[in-house]
Amino acid sequence: MMAQPDSVTWIGDLFAAIDAKDTGRFVAFLTPQGEFRFGSSPPVRGREQVAAAVDGFFSTIAGLGHRVDRTWQGENSVVCEGEVTYRRHDGSAVTLPFTDVFDMDGDKIARYRIYIDAAPLYEN
Repeated sequence: MMAQPDSVTWIGDLFAAIDAKDTGRFVAFLTPQGEFRFGSSPPVRGREQVAAAVDGFFSTIAGLGHRVDRTWQGENSVVCEGEVTYRRHDGSAVTLPFTDVFDMDGDKIARYRIYIDAAPLYEN
């Protein structure tokens, strides 16, 4: 069972790290061998590989901000749904819907899956 501080607070802390583009703080939410998949990209495993993938993605955007609308919690999982606004390097922005699914191992994320169509981020 997931050790819980309040899941809303926990998710807020997670997205605060992401929105700050603080990769070190973000990967600390994962188990050491945690798996991460963004959209249709292949999954990456382990904090070091996840950090490299996330840093690579962060380099393609100027910034981002999440709004979480709903969360659900199961025995060993948490799901959230919302919108993310990406700021491009050219100053424009695009807002996209997302759903994240977290398989938990205690209070850490063992498997993090982001369901999003990121293609509009890279369209002109």
